[in-house]
Amino acid sequence: MTTEPHFTVEIAHNRYLAPGAGEIDAVINVATTETGARLPTAAQVIMLDCSASMYRPSKLAAAKRAASAAIDALRDDTAFAVVAGTDQVAMVYPEAPELAEVDEHTRAAAKEAIDAVQAGGGTAMSQWLQLAGELLASSRREVRHAILLTDGRNTSEPHADLANTLAELRGAFSCDCRGVGTDWEVGELREIADALLGTIDIVAEPEDLAADFRALAENAMRKMVPDVTLRLWTPQHAEVTMLRQVDPTLVDLTGHGTKPQPQLTDYLTGAWEHESRAYHARIALTPAGVGERMLACRIAVLDGDGTNLGAGKVLATWTDDPARYGALDTQVAHYTGQQELAEAIQAGLDARRVGDLDTATGKLGRAVALAEESGHTDASRLLSKIVDIDDSARGQVRLKPTVTAVDEMTLDTRSVVTTRMHRSAG
Repeated sequence: MTTEPHFTVEIAHNRYLAPGAGEIDAVINVATTETGARLPTAAQVIMLDCSASMYRPSKLAAAKRAASAAIDALRDDTAFAVVAGTDQVAMVYPEAPELAEVDEHTRAAAKEAIDAVQAGGGTAMSQWLQLAGELLASSRREVRHAILLTDGRNTSEPHADLANTLAELRGAFSCDCRGVGTDWEVGELREIADALLGTIDIVAEPEDLAADFRALAENAMRKMVPDVTLRLWTPQHAEVTMLRQVDPTLVDLTGHGTKPQPQLTDYLTGAWEHESRAYHARIALTPAGVGERMLACRIAVLDGDGTNLGAGKVLATWTDDPARYGALDTQVAHYTGQQELAEAIQAGLDARRVGDLDTATGKLGRAVALAEESGHTDASRLLSKIVDIDDSARGQVRLKPTVTAVDEMTLDTRSVVTTRMHRSAG
């Protein structure tokens, strides 16, 4: 017996506002419940960087093994393709620009085609993504997922080409990005992953690629609900001024919503497995009188057909009691701190790269203190490879004189991974 997927929505916020206050913050906790529902059909495109810099035998061989491992992890009947990306783009398997269905024969044929791939040329990622988008759009599969691997920077095209392509493809499919080695640009892959609702990570050693690709493909196969939308309704004279995913990673969705009606804003969140995510919403509203109540925002979780899978409300009440309006909700405080932590890490690393050591020390020291305060042990561990910590609680640090590129890029890449706190509805 199968059951339809269901989402729970819990809101954490301080509903009480001071007289004249016109802004309210809330953390929206969304989770799927385990069901026996039929898994949706899926399509997968693997984009391999085959530029000249991949020529180093261990790197190209590892990429080939990784692609084969991902194919092995796909369910039978999954639609798939493998693409070779340089300053142009070419099909690896199948030969025609179309998707094949996974079975024993196509797995073997794809691996044979992958083994024959040679490296050469530059890097133009917009072309890779455009072909992936065309292939996935041609499929009627419900979950559309891509993996992009690169070892270098997007140097063979203007940045505008990539930005325009991402704007066109937003919502068309999800894309997990991986950089192998240390010669690629974190900001470029983060831009792709954020726009296409995927993840970004560094794989420092080529031999670790296969396990990573296998895990990405397995994760795609676990998706239960495709094309999930977070819909926020606000009353007249109110609007959503910020929406950010804050758990498990930071993704700024502000400005990327669509408005099917004047008071509705829809935010694409991609496909979901059995998981939970959290979003930080900020709503501007017209202040009301002391004692008055308002429904500031109504949240709905919708599937691709518009079916409501879960709902929640953000309420506002104006009061002249400082004990009520002065209390900051613990979840809002926690995730605000996680956003500040990521910003401090990235600003500190940027300052370090340009030789502004005072700013770097201050920002990275602040990051150490925030990581300590929030219990973000992974961030603390990564920061300790960049700075010597004298007092973590006070953020007193000294820049290490020598830092490896791997340690710097790992901290930068994973700065957007947050730590979760105990959740309770507010």
